[in-house]
Order: sequence, then structure tokens, then C-alpha cells
Amino acid sequence: MSVDPNAATQSFPGRPHTTHSRPRPARYLVPALVAAAVAVGLGAYGKVHDPEGTAFNLAGFSSTGAVKAWLGTAAFAFAVVQLGSALALYGRLPGVRSKPWMAFVHRWSGRVAFLLAVPVAVHCLYALGYQTYDTRTMWHSLFGCVFFGAFSAKMLLLRTERLPGWLLPVVGGLVFAVLTVVWLTSALWFFRTFGVTT
Repeated sequence: MSVDPNAATQSFPGRPHTTHSRPRPARYLVPALVAAAVAVGLGAYGKVHDPEGTAFNLAGFSSTGAVKAWLGTAAFAFAVVQLGSALALYGRLPGVRSKPWMAFVHRWSGRVAFLLAVPVAVHCLYALGYQTYDTRTMWHSLFGCVFFGAFSAKMLLLRTERLPGWLLPVVGGLVFAVLTVVWLTSALWFFRTFGVTT
């Protein structure tokens, strides 16, 4: 059974496929250039901006670091849900059949994960800046910028017609892998260093 790579994220039918049409290189080049521009732009802003030390706090949390760690963990949890629903939609989870509601779960878990990640990124860039004073913070800064670049490319590709079936799973897997590194170098580090605390 063939799977439409856009079926999980689009609820409208695509244009009929014509056999004589060939993919244009620009459909891949533009998302790649946008990804690079977003990642480099965020990194450049974080590098030249003077860190303010704090950007936001939420009632009930002991520090902005705790807020950032918990929001990042929630974003990562929803990303795990999105990965699982994507695997189910593509028939890659043994014993799990794709259901119509899985596309809804896939779309909304990704949206929620992104919305939770945005305030974390704002705090990182505005309060802390692009830091490279040790290995952990260097990788965290780098992959944090790459995440938003890769996410931008994925969103552009979702609206591109007649994509190769392998492309969205690869880009989606890349976005998830980058977010995993961001979570490991921030939230997990925070919980291991300061304890699981609010």
C-alpha cells in the first residue's frame, strides 16, 4: 500500500499527478536556503545581542531555568507523540494500523511542540545569547538555531506537491533528531544538575 507523504498534514486533495512533469530543483533549493537563513539569522542575533539575563518567568516556578527546562521537556514529549503518529501513519509501527484520527494527532502534536519551543528559544536568544564557552552550550546554541531552520524547511516542503515519498520522513526525522540534541543539552542537563524541580 502506497502512502501519500503529505496525507498526514494536508486535508485537501492535491493536483492530479502528470507523468510528464519533472520536479524542479527550486522546490528543494528554496526550503534549504530558507532553513540556512533562519538558522544563521538566529545565531547571528544571539551572538551580537547583549544577553539580558532573563526574558520571562512563570508563577509557580523557582527560576527561569526551570521554566525553560519544563517547557522544553513538554515540547520534546509532544515531538515524541508526533514521531510515533508519523511512524503509525507510514505503517512503520508493528501491530499498529493507521487510523484517520492519527493524522489529527500528528498535526496537532507538532503544532503544540512548536508553540512550546518558541518561548524557550526567545528566552535562550534574548536572555542568554549564542554561547560557546563550553562544549554543551556550544552544541545547544548550534542545534537550537538549526532546529528552527530545519522546521522552517519542513513547513515549506509540506506545501510542495509531488515530493518523493522519502523526503518528508527524512526531514521530519532530522527535525526530531535536532530537537533531541537540544533537549539533551538543556532540559536533561538542568534536571541532572539541579534536580527535577519546579
